[in-house]
Amino acid sequence: MLPQLLFFASIAFSLIAWGIVTARYIWPALRIRPRPEALRPLLTLHSFRFIGLAFLVPGVVSPNLPSAFARSAAFGDIIAATLALLALLSLRSGFGLVIAWIFNLWGSADILNAFYQANHAGLLAGQLGAAYFIPTLFVPLLLITHGLAFRSLLQRQNESAMKESGI
Repeated sequence: MLPQLLFFASIAFSLIAWGIVTARYIWPALRIRPRPEALRPLLTLHSFRFIGLAFLVPGVVSPNLPSAFARSAAFGDIIAATLALLALLSLRSGFGLVIAWIFNLWGSADILNAFYQANHAGLLAGQLGAAYFIPTLFVPLLLITHGLAFRSLLQRQNESAMKESGI
């Protein structure tokens, strides 16, 4: 049970650390930008979700990694990365924010589904192999930045412009 406890402790500490970084550095920089400019770095970060394909690579993960979890996490992540890139490329167009919403809804649901699938499959931390750092380092940051993206998407555009001009 100690490896599972260490795994969950790693996730908890990562959430706390990324929460501090976000509160002190990331959100203060993003909140004063116009919505598309605030979304741009968040979408760029999420374009790296192709890393989730590591769950399908033999030798990176244990052969005992539950395949239902591995497939769901890997393909959910590659779809999220693709949607993030599409949203990033289309932010200047009229439908860019629509794609950003689709990405953010999909990406958030994908992470929550991965947690569900891992729990349902009885995933053990050791089965992740080298991919251990995806849920312990990367996923907490992704969860937090999904929250920032929702906040940016829900923020009225004129509020963002007023903050930018110092009003």
